[in-house]
Amino acid sequence: MKRKTLAIITVITLAFLAVSQASALPGQQEDPGQKISGHWEGAIELPGMKLEIQVDFRLSAEKKLEGVISIPVQKAKDLPLENIKIEGNEISFAISGVPGNPIFKGRLEEGGQKMAGNFNQSGQSFPFNLNKGENPVARARKALEGIDEVINKALTELKVPGLALAVIKDKEIILIKGYGLRDLENKLPMTPDTLLAIGSASKAFTTFALARLMDEGKMSWDRPVRTYIPWFKLSDPLITERITPRDLVTHRSGLPRHDLVWYNNYDISREEIVRRLAHLQFTADLREKFQYNNLMYLTAGYLLEVLTGKTWEQAIKQLVFDPLQMIRSNFSVLDSQKDQDFAQPYAYRNKKIEKIPFRIITNMGPAGSINSSVREMSNWVMVHLNDGKFGEAQLLNRATMEDLHLPYTPIAQTPTTIHLSTSSYALGWFIDHYRGHQRIHHGGNIDGFSALVSMLPREGFGFVVLTNRNATGLPELLVRTLTDKLLGLEPVDWIGEAVRNQAKGEEVAAQAEQKAQTRRIKGTRPAQAVEEYAGTYFHPGYGELKVVLRDKKLSFIYNGISTPLEHWHFETFNGLRGDDPTFENMKLTFETDVNGLVAAVAGTFEPTADPIVFRKKPDEKFYDPAFLKKFTGKYSLMEQVISVDLKGEVLTMTVPGQPVYELVPVPGDEFTLKQISVVRIKFIVDQKGEVIGLEASQPGGVFEYKRLSESPEKKLAK
Repeated sequence: MKRKTLAIITVITLAFLAVSQASALPGQQEDPGQKISGHWEGAIELPGMKLEIQVDFRLSAEKKLEGVISIPVQKAKDLPLENIKIEGNEISFAISGVPGNPIFKGRLEEGGQKMAGNFNQSGQSFPFNLNKGENPVARARKALEGIDEVINKALTELKVPGLALAVIKDKEIILIKGYGLRDLENKLPMTPDTLLAIGSASKAFTTFALARLMDEGKMSWDRPVRTYIPWFKLSDPLITERITPRDLVTHRSGLPRHDLVWYNNYDISREEIVRRLAHLQFTADLREKFQYNNLMYLTAGYLLEVLTGKTWEQAIKQLVFDPLQMIRSNFSVLDSQKDQDFAQPYAYRNKKIEKIPFRIITNMGPAGSINSSVREMSNWVMVHLNDGKFGEAQLLNRATMEDLHLPYTPIAQTPTTIHLSTSSYALGWFIDHYRGHQRIHHGGNIDGFSALVSMLPREGFGFVVLTNRNATGLPELLVRTLTDKLLGLEPVDWIGEAVRNQAKGEEVAAQAEQKAQTRRIKGTRPAQAVEEYAGTYFHPGYGELKVVLRDKKLSFIYNGISTPLEHWHFETFNGLRGDDPTFENMKLTFETDVNGLVAAVAGTFEPTADPIVFRKKPDEKFYDPAFLKKFTGKYSLMEQVISVDLKGEVLTMTVPGQPVYELVPVPGDEFTLKQISVVRIKFIVDQKGEVIGLEASQPGGVFEYKRLSESPEKKLAK
């Protein structure tokens, strides 16, 4: 019996169910089809379980009774019914296109408000019951009455300038509205059409576009990335060969965030960022654990570019925006500011709301640069709630859409409340359960904006919350509040609790900031004169960091962000607040080499990895052939004569009986031998700037060579 039951459930799972409802009662003149039209909810009584079903009947323009059936637990929606028949109180209807001839045969009861009977399929019969109820959309709208007051109060108490909200039920928007202000200075209201940054909620657009290519046979989630990008390389050669597109987008690559590689970097291309991955430290093995990583999503976006031959922006527009009619959505805050309706970015600092500059993150677009409105984002939610279908277009195969929502990477974190389950990560989405109801969601946070896209797939609800304040938890708190109302759950005062905790949090943060001073060792001084720390430092993954001296004070510049420095203790300096506070309280520690020269600077640019060490670069003139030419010539010590020559932009040294050595510039206006780095070469210059010799420093001592005078003929030739 168990096997047969399971087979039936499987058939229903694969079917599109459509239900039609009962006929008119005896003696009534009302059209039976009109009497039964409406929404019905109930269940099929399978052995050991109730299979919940929803049936909707309606009269077509031709007065023909039509119906559809949905089974939420099996993600079957709007399956068509056929052979709908009403005779007196008797009703029957079948599910179209389902094996086993599934038929409902029942009887109307209680004045046509209930239906009961048997569901028959493949020779087996199970009882079913249906109750006529309120249309789900109308019921949902009624449940949200009074929400405006809740939201407006939350904006005030949680210090958020404005918020735009859309609530979707299946294929219909049931609430869409703007609250507060999109521009405080000019008192401009937030609207459903205001453009705001959605931040990391952009990630699901990248996976959706790649999934469309997979449906076309142009990509596999599970073939190595090097299949499509042959030069792709990571610092771990084994991971390089094995990592797949699915690994890129499920945060299980083994690479930590390393976000400062790209943050505020406007000069580097996406390809160059991908190439820099070869120099970044791993902190876990491939597929070992969840580690959120924007760079892997950048790589997935670059893969989309390789596969389509278009930019990521062009590919997203073609594969996602255009079919979803997302006309005003864009990829840069610069484009948003050209629109008539966009939000300004704000942050909450020092107990007040401050307007902050827009942050351009176009290079990292595949991970988070999309800007949109809640109206256009509603279409995005609908395609996910409806198995990849939007309007009449099936944009993704149903199985492909389901794959996007499957949990692939468990997240080892304890839930913050008993009402939440542990989480996993799918392909561009977080998956968890809120009070027993599955959620698919992703937030987004970028300077001045906080966003959340969230769905309850079984219940068919979707939410888009966009705000113009940095790092506010209001979107998540509001979605929980809305969920409680829509599902009729015992309410939890999520927003009120956050308001009560806000003041405590600010107090704790202030105390922590004060205690940071206790980690400082007093009475120390730098080992070098302050000008010795100035220079350009380089890391192959993170690029250049410049330390500059102005008015006897140091500051450092990284990715265009200038940060003043104060001496903290010993060789460590502390970042002070600049125009851009990104590196405030960042500690930089300088390192000296065996010769006592400042050779490197290290900082915790990635908190979960080792400090990032930037090596000091020689002065740029040591890469200039015109400058290097003056060092060429012959140098003598006792009977040994060595020759220094210029080959292209590189000095070489020829020692009799030995291979030719390449001279590599190092800090301190010196060179090392590329083949024997322990040997250092320093050219000796007199007061007139003439090169008169060189010193070769090696473990056995320092040997001084005198430069041999050139013949009159050679001088004349020069």
